[in-house]
Amino acid sequence: MIVQPRFKDLQHFKDFWAHGNGKQLIDFSGAEVSFKNFEKFAPYYFHVDETGDQVVKDIHFAKKFQEASREIETYIRKGISETDAVPESVKKLFLPIQKKPEWLDENLLKSGAELCMRSNLDSLISLRDYCLIGGYDYAYLNKPLIATEALKKGAVKRLSETLDFWVNVTRYNALEIHGKGYEFAIKTRLIHSYARLSIKKHYQNWDTENWGEPINSWDMMATYIGFSLVFLHSLHKLGNTFSPEEEKGIFHLWKYVGYLLGIPEALLPNDKKEATEYFYLWTSIQPPSDKDSVLLAHSLLNESLENPILKFKFQRKNLRYLHISCTWFLLDDEVCRRLEIPDILFKNGFPKMKRFLNKIYDKTVSREARIKKGNKDQLKVLEDYLKITKNSNFH
Repeated sequence: MIVQPRFKDLQHFKDFWAHGNGKQLIDFSGAEVSFKNFEKFAPYYFHVDETGDQVVKDIHFAKKFQEASREIETYIRKGISETDAVPESVKKLFLPIQKKPEWLDENLLKSGAELCMRSNLDSLISLRDYCLIGGYDYAYLNKPLIATEALKKGAVKRLSETLDFWVNVTRYNALEIHGKGYEFAIKTRLIHSYARLSIKKHYQNWDTENWGEPINSWDMMATYIGFSLVFLHSLHKLGNTFSPEEEKGIFHLWKYVGYLLGIPEALLPNDKKEATEYFYLWTSIQPPSDKDSVLLAHSLLNESLENPILKFKFQRKNLRYLHISCTWFLLDDEVCRRLEIPDILFKNGFPKMKRFLNKIYDKTVSREARIKKGNKDQLKVLEDYLKITKNSNFH
């Protein structure tokens, strides 16, 4: 199948890149956007992680779920060798990633992790109110979520899983081979393969020509640009500053996470300029929000009301209001209208106050103290979410 940039002349695409956050990303990154490399990237719309898929077929589909999970955990935590009596697919997946790639820079990984931690709750606001909800505007990108019935599972559980992954891959030394972040990356890779194979087997209405393969490599690239470029842009909009080393670090960290997840290296940008240019091409194959997008967005907005972490109803309503205000502040107005984000009074008040306070905080509190506090606060939020989702009926 041949992919064309068929939405490049539609208003949503032109508005985003001429006036909206796309224009801001170009200004932020110095990108030079064009379609000259479109044909280099387009085949990845039909490319998937065949190695991960084969491991799932050989292990998960051949055994009981608990037994298969234990076996995979043993490979992740203890490693394998050429001589081990394991399926060839397991060797093909694990042997390369048990050696760090030559391009890996430990100092940059550390800088990227430190930026994630020291940005404290702004990191979590960025992930939720820009990266995650903004991604729902891309109708085709959402189709695997709809096919795997993410709406039935609920936003509390989905958010908890995303937070668990993000926190565990962005701590000090998390991505050491056999470490906790490394384990999260490999398990997530196999979850993607499991979901993809299940969709292909059970979801009869999958439209490969328009939507690409389920959880294809090009869509994966866009998702991980969300964790790097879009995340960084959100921190910038909220008044956070970062050094050139930290900026390089965030891209390096997600390049390595992407590598562990089986995303082809050609799709993993090294800096914000490359990321914006890659993202520009991908957005040209995505139509704007559809009814599924709106349902996903509202499920996320209403998560604050459903989540029992806050005891009182007025606290939950207030938290929902704050997330809505951040969404309007971080996303384009057109995107918010398409996703039917409620229009609220004084919607810029909280984000603008946050930006003002961040500039003061940046100048008055040491970097080391901010990293320590950010790590502690993020771990507390994660702990609260895990307590709720593990001890309740959120499934």
